[in-house]
Amino acid sequence: MFTRKQKHILIKFFSLFSVVRGYNILIIVLAQYLTSVYIFAHDMPAKKVLLDINLLMLVMASAAVIAAGYIINNFYDSEKDLINRPNKSMLDKLVSQNTKLSFYFVLNFSAIIMASYVSFNPVLFFSAYIFAIWFYSHKLKKLPIIGNIVSALLTIAPFFAIFIYYKNFDSVIFAHASFLFLIIAIRELTKDLENMKGDLALNYRTIPVVYGDKTSKKMITLLILLTSIPLYLLIYKFEIGYMTYYFFLAIFLLITFLIFLWKSSTKIHYVILHNILKVIIVAGIFSILLIDIDLVLNRIL
Repeated sequence: MFTRKQKHILIKFFSLFSVVRGYNILIIVLAQYLTSVYIFAHDMPAKKVLLDINLLMLVMASAAVIAAGYIINNFYDSEKDLINRPNKSMLDKLVSQNTKLSFYFVLNFSAIIMASYVSFNPVLFFSAYIFAIWFYSHKLKKLPIIGNIVSALLTIAPFFAIFIYYKNFDSVIFAHASFLFLIIAIRELTKDLENMKGDLALNYRTIPVVYGDKTSKKMITLLILLTSIPLYLLIYKFEIGYMTYYFFLAIFLLITFLIFLWKSSTKIHYVILHNILKVIIVAGIFSILLIDIDLVLNRIL
């Protein structure tokens, strides 16, 4: 049995884990390693990539900055979250704001230290990334369109760090990045529809608040149509192995999403739509393994 003190520590841990969205960070770390092995450094032995200390430092620095980003975002959005996510908000409040801010600075400082192990360029990159996340949370998040674009760019920024490290400029990478950026942009607009109640109450000038939900749906429809460009290139122009089947699944899910989008009007509807996009993103990460089945079976062993 746990003592009262142990229970208190455990609850605090889960509260902090909720604030930094540890599950998201674990997924991003996995995605960075999979993209490194199968896409960015596909011509290198997998074992060499996995045991690369510089890559480990970049991935850990990314995780630290992202966790710090969730903390500062939670700090600025605490009132809005009380309206949009009351249950999660109550769990998050079990850790004081002072403790959260202390972790925020520790995580960012740790990220810079880890980046400095690689070279000075990653230090500059992560310093800019830290500032951009803070500026987005403090100012840009409340601006329509600009906030959505910046949020999508900040989400894919950790992969840019790996991209620069390996200096791989294959066109297939840009096709993958374009698809991911568009899916994340769609997710950001869907989240705005989902959180419209809290945004209205606290004067967040998101696209649904300023232009209405119908305009938001039109913009999402346009973004879904734009995904057809990288989808076509990835399926028919590049060698991506069995990952092709994932993109056919993504097409089916996006069509389903679009049909349901225009019938949606309540928060629960938008939560379901948001979850469909999460499935597309998470399935996409694991489907990277399908690019080279032989690598899965032989190269790592």
